[in-house]
Amino acid sequence: MMNVIVVGGGPTGLMLAAELRLHDVNVVVLEKRDEPSGESRGQGLHARSVEMMDQRGMLDRFLEVSPKFQVGGLFGGIMKPWPTSLDTAHPFGVAVPQPVTERLLDERARELGTEIRRGCEVVGLSQDEDGVTVELADGPRLRSRYVVGCDGGRSAVRKLIGVDFPGEPATVETLLGDMEATADPETIAATVKEVQKTQLRFGVIPGENGVFRIVVPADGVAEDRATGPTLDEFRTQLRAVAGTDFGVHSPRWLSRFGDATRQAERYRVGRVFLAGDAAHIHPPTGGQGLNLGVQDAFNLGWKLAAEVDGWAPEGLLDTYQAERHPAGARVVENTRAQMTLLGTDAGATALRELFSKLMDFEEVNRYVTAMITAVDVRYDVGEGHELLGLRMRDVELKRGRLYELMRGGRGLLLDQTGSLSVEGWADRVDHVVDVSEELDVPAVLLRPDGHVVWVGEDQEGLRGRLSEWFGAAKG
Repeated sequence: MMNVIVVGGGPTGLMLAAELRLHDVNVVVLEKRDEPSGESRGQGLHARSVEMMDQRGMLDRFLEVSPKFQVGGLFGGIMKPWPTSLDTAHPFGVAVPQPVTERLLDERARELGTEIRRGCEVVGLSQDEDGVTVELADGPRLRSRYVVGCDGGRSAVRKLIGVDFPGEPATVETLLGDMEATADPETIAATVKEVQKTQLRFGVIPGENGVFRIVVPADGVAEDRATGPTLDEFRTQLRAVAGTDFGVHSPRWLSRFGDATRQAERYRVGRVFLAGDAAHIHPPTGGQGLNLGVQDAFNLGWKLAAEVDGWAPEGLLDTYQAERHPAGARVVENTRAQMTLLGTDAGATALRELFSKLMDFEEVNRYVTAMITAVDVRYDVGEGHELLGLRMRDVELKRGRLYELMRGGRGLLLDQTGSLSVEGWADRVDHVVDVSEELDVPAVLLRPDGHVVWVGEDQEGLRGRLSEWFGAAKG
């Protein structure tokens, strides 16, 4: 029997597999596609995802192939300067196309020993008290202790376990694709600038090798959204919106997306979990979708590994639903608000002008940027110090950086007093005695995902939190 089957080999599934392999959990990824997709819906990593990659020693790989960017607000098409005093040592995003993200995460997962099987479509699933049986389209059945559905908005896993996916249907639709154009770049840029004065759901973004990313409103909502648009449909809509089709040709890929928002009622049914788009869908406004998925995986990975390894405290797996469902709901809500701001009617225009003025206030800009980049996510880990529940930003220590100490995916006690101990939990928690001018508390206990679950200097209080999050002491 396998430990974990991950259904879906996109960024969420690959991130989860890598997190599980850090703890030597036997994991198999089942991907329906025979080859990686060339579609690039996700266009970058926000600050929290950048932090996560640094915590696992992967950030340099992304920075070698993709540039940094700083866009404050990034909300409803309203661009503002990057806010000051954002609570992160990584005040930037990384403009990395989704295929590159998938390639880098695939390499990472394989390096750690993940088995990835392509051309494997899941068509059946049943579970009992001991495990889960997965049935594939070509006949074989696989057995695993746990299954995680990371298989997208039309998730087969979600349907097979009978989880409802309530929300709001699409009311508008947008065409999206990469293609070449015969019009010169200067003409394209001037036309885009003029059109965007009234239509923010339109864009022509230059890429590499003469390829442009085209975003243009569709003519209504397609009856069958699983069927992609044609190049002629793009040309028609470009002429309708911009007055020219720019001579587009040679498409690399064509797609459509709507403004539907849906969220799974539950992220867990017994031994089966949902993550990424299988758990939530929403418009791509703010570029949050891919990031939300890999952050789901970062939250679930260490908890599932703890259960497999046998040290998870009671109820640890339930905290995945308790923590990530509200995070997903918040993104669903803010993308709904952004779609309203992107409207073309007089009310939406007035609202956008008002919101733009509000974002000129530094505090508002910082609030919105922290929300979009997810650096402000706080989990309910109990009352107490203001740091509790937040992820700890990277801080400089006397002998290095905090995030350099988190590469193994273990818990970490950063002890500035030198008088504390993790005896009994040393197999799960690293004890680092070091000091930082950026940290004004005696000591902090971090979960493997970097969120703070204890602050103080009392050994008994520390032992209580170690038991709560890392199980019973050994010895």
